[in-house]
Amino acid sequence: MERIKRLFTIRTKFEAFMAIYALALGACQRGVHYLEQYPGFGGKLLFLCCCSAVMIAGGLMIDGVELKRAYRR
Repeated sequence: MERIKRLFTIRTKFEAFMAIYALALGACQRGVHYLEQYPGFGGKLLFLCCCSAVMIAGGLMIDGVELKRAYRR
């Protein structure tokens, strides 16, 4: 079980950036769907919310990697 757990653990900043990139692609795709479903200000607002959520999650991932590295020392 420990070996499987290691596959889903983000250990370096590079891995965090790759995960953030994948989240950003999905969020932008979802945002495009929102723009199609809700034309106008509502769609733009939902698109912005999708992108903002990735920025928040990405910052937390990077901070988590740095924090984990600081506690190992």
